[in-house]
Amino acid sequence: MQQSTALITSDTVIFGLLAATLGLIFYTTQSEHPFWKRFYSVVPALLLCYFIPALYNSFGLIDGRASDLYYMASRYLLPAALLLLTLSIDLEAIARLGGKAVIMFLTGTFGVIIGGPIAILIFSVIAPDVVGGAGPEAVWRGMTTIAGSWIGGGANQAAMKEVFEVDNNLFGQMVAVDVIIANIWMAVLLFMAARADKLDRKIHADTSGIEFLRKRVEAFEAEHSRIPKLHDLMYIIAIAFGFTGLAHAIGNFLGPWIGAHAPMLSQFSLDSSFFWLVVLATTFGLLLSFTRLKRMEGAGASKVGSVSIYVLVATIGMHMDIKAIASNPGLFAVGAVWMAIHAGLMLLVARLIRAPTFYMAVGSQANIGGAASAPVVAAAFHPSLAPVGVLLAVFGYALGTYGAYICGQLMRIVSGG
Repeated sequence: MQQSTALITSDTVIFGLLAATLGLIFYTTQSEHPFWKRFYSVVPALLLCYFIPALYNSFGLIDGRASDLYYMASRYLLPAALLLLTLSIDLEAIARLGGKAVIMFLTGTFGVIIGGPIAILIFSVIAPDVVGGAGPEAVWRGMTTIAGSWIGGGANQAAMKEVFEVDNNLFGQMVAVDVIIANIWMAVLLFMAARADKLDRKIHADTSGIEFLRKRVEAFEAEHSRIPKLHDLMYIIAIAFGFTGLAHAIGNFLGPWIGAHAPMLSQFSLDSSFFWLVVLATTFGLLLSFTRLKRMEGAGASKVGSVSIYVLVATIGMHMDIKAIASNPGLFAVGAVWMAIHAGLMLLVARLIRAPTFYMAVGSQANIGGAASAPVVAAAFHPSLAPVGVLLAVFGYALGTYGAYICGQLMRIVSGG
């Protein structure tokens, strides 16, 4: 750990500061005070979790570069979160949501995967400097973190940052693009939700399945939810970090072995131990979802995973220099074009297959916003449907690592990297 001139240099104290900051953010999000209600109707809490630690770093209170907290969070908490967030996936239940719901979700994923490379191609013609850069500062590398966020969530975003070795300042810019563009699209979806009946009648969509979904979701929640006890939480910790340790052991062998015996695969990051760590953690979660261990979701496995994610988000934020956000405003235009491709494809497919607005909106937000905001969009149609958003978002966590990696490789190719 390098020497620092920051006011606070102890990682123990910094961790306490970050934890207190996260607690304060979540406390105010639950406040009934009119100011906080208005504030969070405009500013998403996730943005604060990134940018308040960034303020600490930018004004010299702490020095993220001299801290080992991000390494701890990315190597221990990130894979554990990936596993816990994927553990609860119910592929059979997702299939039973109906073919149109799955089609719309996968269309959203596909729109993100192809939207990034297409946006780069467009701007390489009209404004090549916006999507240029080399090495860790190459814009295509930074855009892989948006792909991770828009297909899966914060865990997948952080995974792509490490896998593609994204510069910290560039990552700070990408976080701003991600959050702002995604929240604009979410506002559009909520606007459409308020007019869903009219939109569904216009395309003659069959909405009879939504009532069936609502009843089944209510029954599932009633059957599986419970107040966690101490042994439940210890089981969750054992599962998360036991398999994280196994993923480290295998990844630490596979990465160097591929680097030594198949160096041509290094351009795909297959020689990276961290790449194998996140892939294996996701895969273990998928495999465990077919076992009795998935019942731990009823005791809050995904909530423990989410706690890990928010700690990770704060440690990422403490590496950011907020002054770097204004250095390339053209990136917001790139993000807008990328989102327009995703949105246009969603609307087109929804019209072609006559999918209800609910499937289109939740399928999109399950990709773009993940488990944090997909339930919000789902609940805009009916409060009891919020868990449907969670269900599809969890599917996004499972696909996020793979989809974002594919998107990243496509962006690397079109950028000539």
